[in-house]
Amino acid sequence: MVVNVSNFSRNGLSDFLLQRLTAVVIAAYVLCVLGFLWLNPGLTFVEWISYMESIYMRIFSTLTLFSITAHAWIGMWTVSTDYLNEHHFRSFGHVFRWFFQLFVTVAIVIYVLLGLWVIW
Repeated sequence: MVVNVSNFSRNGLSDFLLQRLTAVVIAAYVLCVLGFLWLNPGLTFVEWISYMESIYMRIFSTLTLFSITAHAWIGMWTVSTDYLNEHHFRSFGHVFRWFFQLFVTVAIVIYVLLGLWVIW
């Protein structure tokens, strides 16, 4: 059995609902950007920059960035606990899982820091 020391909310239902909520935020962001592109067929670079630099899009982009990271963490945690375990890797399962989760954590932290740097 996997000890719940690294999952996002320590509750399977909460993780499930949070992943669905973050998927809705990500989808809304994609639709917002695609809608803007569709409504502005002769879009110039200056118009695109002014749209993306507006405070509303910066806040929405930041919310989406955090949604992507939470969504990714829950998904990767689920994959690691389901497939990187003692059943598949014998006594090394917990070691593989630990290194995998460490790698994912470092990648997500780098992703968030770079994302915030680009957005703000």
